[in-house]
Amino acid sequence: MGVYRRLEARGEIRGGRFVAGPSGEQFARPDAIAELREVRRKTNEGTLVSVSGADPMNLLGILTPGAKLPALASNRLLFCDGLPVATLIGRQVAFLNDESEGRQWELQKVLLRNPSNRRPASCST
Repeated sequence: MGVYRRLEARGEIRGGRFVAGPSGEQFARPDAIAELREVRRKTNEGTLVSVSGADPMNLLGILTPGAKLPALASNRLLFCDGLPVATLIGRQVAFLNDESEGRQWELQKVLLRNPSNRRPASCST
């Protein structure tokens, strides 16, 4: 924590609470704060993004409530507009929210297919 305080005193980073949810003081570069504010003002576009369980973006159960997703390359995590909506562990798909059957089918198709060389799908149905 002392390193962050020194960087803050030099003006290289800023301390505060920038992201709702995680507890404790947060630190960010000044240019990142402007980008975080821009994200907050942005409307939801319905973009689906699937990442590997081994990806550093896999913060399920760490920053979000619920169980952790094991950090294995074969596991997948599906985000809709930055919010986790489904996981793939082994060959088992689990939905993190109540979804209709039709929507579950669409999310499952996106989660199971190879995301490389494909344009992002929409999470709005």
